[in-house]
Amino acid sequence: MKRSTLGRAFVLPTTAALAFGLVACGSANEEGAASGPTINGAGASSQEAAQSAWRTGFLESNDGMINYDPVGSSGGREQFTNGGVDFAGSDAYLDDKEVKAAQERCGEGGFVEVPAYVSPVALITNIEGVDSIKLKPETIAKIFNQKITKWNDPEIAASNEGVDLPDTRIVPVNRADGSGTTENFVEYLKEAAPEQWPHEVSDEWPVSGGEAAQGTSGVVQAVKNGNGTIGYADASQAGDLTTVEVGVGDEFVKYSPEAAAAVLDVSERVEGRGENSFAFDLARDTKESGTYPIVLVSYVLACSNYDNADKATMVKDYLNYMISAEGQKAAEEQAGSAPISDDLRSKVQPAVESIGSANSGS
Repeated sequence: MKRSTLGRAFVLPTTAALAFGLVACGSANEEGAASGPTINGAGASSQEAAQSAWRTGFLESNDGMINYDPVGSSGGREQFTNGGVDFAGSDAYLDDKEVKAAQERCGEGGFVEVPAYVSPVALITNIEGVDSIKLKPETIAKIFNQKITKWNDPEIAASNEGVDLPDTRIVPVNRADGSGTTENFVEYLKEAAPEQWPHEVSDEWPVSGGEAAQGTSGVVQAVKNGNGTIGYADASQAGDLTTVEVGVGDEFVKYSPEAAAAVLDVSERVEGRGENSFAFDLARDTKESGTYPIVLVSYVLACSNYDNADKATMVKDYLNYMISAEGQKAAEEQAGSAPISDDLRSKVQPAVESIGSANSGS
């Protein structure tokens, strides 16, 4: 399974969340809202910070209003396929059943599905006296599967020549709550080190006996407060904790926006979903130099055709802004995400440009 997801820890009731979306972008753009169309979106709560940045940037030079309800990825996909919203944000691509529903909803021309951004997941550590650490995928799997229990284990030492590793007990820290970050990390372990990680992919942590913490902030705090701790968290939350350089082929790669985005460039598109679907099976086991494979991808969904020409134009222009270099930078600054590459942008741009209206002849 390679279908990326992200946690749904922050989910607001639909009515309250929509009100939040209206407040977030309504008052500042009352004049524009009166002279342009309104488009409504819903989906991943994890995408709300980026959506806020995109709305602000887009509406600075465009009329209209944009609402985004952070109801969660599954709720956003459901609302989109049911025709309840004009676009959706999702930390997972549409499954086969949803693809059929989206095609029925969108009609001739089908649906558009493109990556909105990439989020690297960092392995964070707090080992007294150690400010850099390199780990191969197999070693990471053994650590989190509690088969390697000391930081000076020969397998760790072999990848960290010259580092004075202490005889300190390893304390793996995992999410206590169901989490898409967990699911993406477990998916990585399953793909990159299948022999060392026998567990099924799930958003629930499968190994008992470690230290569990609630939410990303809880994991980060538990790692900070301990000694010999290691956990996984959204890279934007890593702060001053030491982050692991992950083995990829013959090298070790530290996370960076460029390395995180690069994994999409070496991943395969999911076939049989229409020419405007850019869903990716992530190459978690890549050996490609300079790639960081522990990532999740967040998507945006739209139709290729809308009944209303003005709405179609606004959806197209808004998605174009999202994937633009300017939009990607805005999301990076506000949400800590990694921008998609210029190469990927050039590939998905025609899908966004295909958005139009049967009523306008486009």
